[in-house]
Amino acid sequence: MKKVLMLHGINHNMFGKRDPKMYGTITLDEINKNMTELGEELELEVETFQTNHEGEMVERIHQCYQGKVDAVIINAGAWTHYSYGIRDALAILEVPFIEIHMSNIHARESFRHHSVFADIAHGQISGFGVDSYLLALRAAKTLIDERNV
Repeated sequence: MKKVLMLHGINHNMFGKRDPKMYGTITLDEINKNMTELGEELELEVETFQTNHEGEMVERIHQCYQGKVDAVIINAGAWTHYSYGIRDALAILEVPFIEIHMSNIHARESFRHHSVFADIAHGQISGFGVDSYLLALRAAKTLIDERNV
């Protein structure tokens, strides 16, 4: 079974409590459950990881390079806009990665309009709430299938 790693960034452990008008009331555990269920339908194993520590995120991305992962989905939160360390780690990957956001980062504060990952990501999905995660998982399945033809 092909494996997708879902990386959740800074403050995502607070989904459900943090700014419900922007992010809704869904929790990180519920997001992970939805992804796991869809993964089963798509015949994908979904592994999830969340951290509030940038170095831990970089280390987990390094493990993707060294281990058996077929695609990566990342919602890095605020790190999206300034973490060149995470960007450099993502650039090492030899598998596709997709950048996602629950909110439309282009309709928010101007500092959120820029992603330091966008130019190396296979795609970016934003603005669809929890569906951003599910859309990304479907896109990852397509990218994996295309690589295995």
